[in-house]
Amino acid sequence: MKLTLRLAAIYNTLWGSWVIFFPNHFFELVGMEPLNHPMVWQGMGMVIGVYGLGYWWASYNPLVHWPIVAVGFLGKIFGPLGFVFNYIHDIVPFEFIYTLITNDFIWWIPFFLILRKVHIERKWALSHA
Repeated sequence: MKLTLRLAAIYNTLWGSWVIFFPNHFFELVGMEPLNHPMVWQGMGMVIGVYGLGYWWASYNPLVHWPIVAVGFLGKIFGPLGFVFNYIHDIVPFEFIYTLITNDFIWWIPFFLILRKVHIERKWALSHA
């Protein structure tokens, strides 16, 4: 659990920094039109980067700090659902799915397993006891 959360922390911090400092780079890589307002994408980078801090802190005791993992896991579920909705409505091109592979899909199983352990061992307790 500790390793998973530390890897997630490092990944999120790096990805968030990339998006903040080079907001059009992803769009150039996948051949999408650059954003008219890159500040929105940079804001997303800031949010993802802040998740990195949360994952790092949660790594010290994942069974106690599981709400951070739960919030991250929900984001990793709702993000792809938002993509599907927007893709079906022809709002976002298919190439945007590449962000979901490393931002969401690869974390589904490890985050699920952490939360499963919390459920089995801690019964979702919010305290150290």
